[in-house]
Amino acid sequence: MTTSAWLMNPIFGIALSIAAYTAAQYIHQRWRWLHPLFVCSGFILCILLSFHIPYAAYKVGADMITVLLGPATVALGVPLYKHAGLIKKHITSIMVAVTIGSLTGILGAAALVGLLGGSRDILLSMLPKSVSSPIALEISRHLGGLPELTAVLTVLTGLFGSMIGRKLLSWLGIRDALSIGIAVGTAAHGIGTARLLKDSEEEGSMSGFAMGAAGIVTSILFIPVYWWFS
Repeated sequence: MTTSAWLMNPIFGIALSIAAYTAAQYIHQRWRWLHPLFVCSGFILCILLSFHIPYAAYKVGADMITVLLGPATVALGVPLYKHAGLIKKHITSIMVAVTIGSLTGILGAAALVGLLGGSRDILLSMLPKSVSSPIALEISRHLGGLPELTAVLTVLTGLFGSMIGRKLLSWLGIRDALSIGIAVGTAAHGIGTARLLKDSEEEGSMSGFAMGAAGIVTSILFIPVYWWFS
């Protein structure tokens, strides 16, 4: 088998992903603040760039792993069910917080791009960065942004929120599971939720609910934005 044929084999992308994530988990055990996905992504990027491997070759195998995201996301329903009583009890406060947080994320992104003098394409690509990737990509595509750039910004937002979210909230004096979960889920979508689930099922379940609610709320908030830029 030639080198090019081997690279286009799905086994290459799967093997590289598993090796990178295993190494990332080992590093995470030593430096807990480093998110495994951050290290894993950096490791894969360095390999592809160092050996001049096209992303398309890696994507053939990586897409097979991506399929597993569906069942993994559905699995979030288990802790949600277990803590449904707490969510129902505070549903009004939660939805208000999610709405304000989603609006703040949009306005914050717009302000940042404006202050840095970013182009219209960058603005439209960055606005939906705080919701989960499938929703963010669709919003970006309908607005006329660059979905590829949106994907990168969305992942970076999740990684950043997962690494400093709880520490920042703790520094601000916010330590209860409900507040932490809602804040991280609204701002850092699935990556932040996965991080919280490793330490606290209650925080993770609140974050999972906030992530889903933020996706719905953000989609509604973008209706006037879409009209404005159309």
